Amino acid sequence: MLLTIDVGNTHTVLGLFEGEEVIEHWRINTDPRRTADEIAVVLQGLVQQSPLLAETDISGIALCSTVPSVLHEMREMCRRYYGDVQAVIVEPGVKTGVPIRMDNPKEVGADRIVNALAAVHTHGGPAIVVDFGTATTFDAVSAKGEYVGGAIAPGIEISIDALSLRGAQLHKIELVRPRSVIAKNTVEALQSGIIFGFAGQVDGIVERMSEELVDDPDEVTVIATGGLAPLVLEESRSIDVFEPWLTLIGLRLIYQRNTP
Repeated sequence: MLLTIDVGNTHTVLGLFEGEEVIEHWRINTDPRRTADEIAVVLQGLVQQSPLLAETDISGIALCSTVPSVLHEMREMCRRYYGDVQAVIVEPGVKTGVPIRMDNPKEVGADRIVNALAAVHTHGGPAIVVDFGTATTFDAVSAKGEYVGGAIAPGIEISIDALSLRGAQLHKIELVRPRSVIAKNTVEALQSGIIFGFAGQVDGIVERMSEELVDDPDEVTVIATGGLAPLVLEESRSIDVFEPWLTLIGLRLIYQRNTP
């Protein structure tokens, strides 16, 4: 089985593939202070708790990280605890099959390239990937499968944290859909502003991107991913499909491209 690891700024998502199917998955906090040994303990604990597999079932590892310090420890964890397992880390020199049409290709996060590859593989191009994570990222992929650019906006949780920090009477809230856009109390007012506000942001940016990407915006497939995507899905008019394991699928594809 292939273990895929997507290290984000807030959460790390792990998935186990049997063939092309995700048969097990976990989401844990990303802790830059965690050592390679601690990461191994957490990983092995998760694996041992799963009724579907044993530790010996892992035959390959594919990972990407947006946090350099965690990437270093992940690399060490693979070397020390899975030395006999082939590991593919998404970094310069790894074959992705995605041409990057940016001023400085090295600036593009590995997860965004992985998402672009998975988007073309699953739905074809042109496509726009909206990833709801620490930041909300928008990535445009051409009909030829090229990564042509994107946009980055503050994420949902960042926005909530900023409001609670700077607003004396504004506190962190449960993120659920309020009864209506016109709220009747402070909690629902915050929920309305966050959920409907982000849905409007997504629709606005996607519309502008689609017009720049192709002559006919209706040709563009808009794919949502990320742990917070379900909050906005029903309120957005532009999202065509939700793929929670998009990054993990991309990691599987890159592993296949870089192993015999």
